[in-house]
Amino acid sequence: MGAHREQDAYRPDDAAADEARAALVREIALSGTLDDPAWHRAFAQVPRHLFVPYYFVGRPGGYDRLWYGDPDPRRRERWLRGAYADSAIATRVRDGELISSSSQPSLMARMLHELGVGDGDRVLEIGAGSGYNAALLSHRLGEDHVTTIDLDPEITESARTHLATAGYRPAVVTGDGVRGCPERAPFDRIIATCALPSVPLGWLAQCAPGARILAPLATGLIVLDAGEARGAGEAGEAGEAGRAGRPDFAEGRFLPTPAFFVPLRGTPQGVPMAARPLGGLPKAVKDHDLFRFLLALTEGSLDPHEALSLWELEGRPGRERYGVTVSGGRQWAWLDDPAGPYVWPLEPADPAIAGLISPGGP
Repeated sequence: MGAHREQDAYRPDDAAADEARAALVREIALSGTLDDPAWHRAFAQVPRHLFVPYYFVGRPGGYDRLWYGDPDPRRRERWLRGAYADSAIATRVRDGELISSSSQPSLMARMLHELGVGDGDRVLEIGAGSGYNAALLSHRLGEDHVTTIDLDPEITESARTHLATAGYRPAVVTGDGVRGCPERAPFDRIIATCALPSVPLGWLAQCAPGARILAPLATGLIVLDAGEARGAGEAGEAGEAGRAGRPDFAEGRFLPTPAFFVPLRGTPQGVPMAARPLGGLPKAVKDHDLFRFLLALTEGSLDPHEALSLWELEGRPGRERYGVTVSGGRQWAWLDDPAGPYVWPLEPADPAIAGLISPGGP
């Protein structure tokens, strides 16, 4: 990558970019998440560098901007190496605050693997970001089957441009992801690439029967399978969505993988972990990833000391022992069993309905 090149020389078929992309794919493949040949081809052929023509790297007191057209060849090479590093990339910073990023490629591969798409599935992505994830989905399913939505018109316009440059034209919608995209529903899969306090109830109404929802929640990844509420068929008590042939129930567990995403704008975000009163807790506990996950999941329901007692009593459970249930306009998190003793209500993701839904569990 050391040879001099013109400012605009990094094309989709640039040899240096091809080499860097191949190295990234080999690295991701070691995790086992690219066993599906279709996803392997997508990561091998979609040029990530076209989706991050510039990005920001953190430094003390702020960010440095790297871009493909830097007159310094060493900084251009640094930009290209970063574009194909297996790490998240800050793509948009406003007033010193990170508002959009391109996720870590190996984490994206794991999420797409767990999404479980099949040929012909229609997918809604919440959070357009750079457009790279929508390009991978378009490569796998065809662009007519992919919709990506973001609240920020600058982000959607940028994603649309990146996608077109790479040769993909899925539907890119400017709108509130909390409300989904009803005009293009129903969807067989919904994937969020931004952190949520809970699963927006409107998404369930836009799911096709047998749909799956995958979303970052409480520093984890929840995978929900949508269907008819338990017992509704026998008792004849299906809700309005169920009577209309749409799922009115979803349930699933967290993946064991930690996940940290930029929050979905317009949703309640609670108290930042760093600002929560954790006095009296041992430092080793406060810094433990799995305990912090439990604190995030049970915010507003469990006192940190109560959370510690439960965590120790249950053997410091991993993320995969927790789950979420959505039913009857309510949703709750749980440990081991959705009808067990450890359940916690989740705050509605839509602030407009936060006061209209009674919190509760099973």
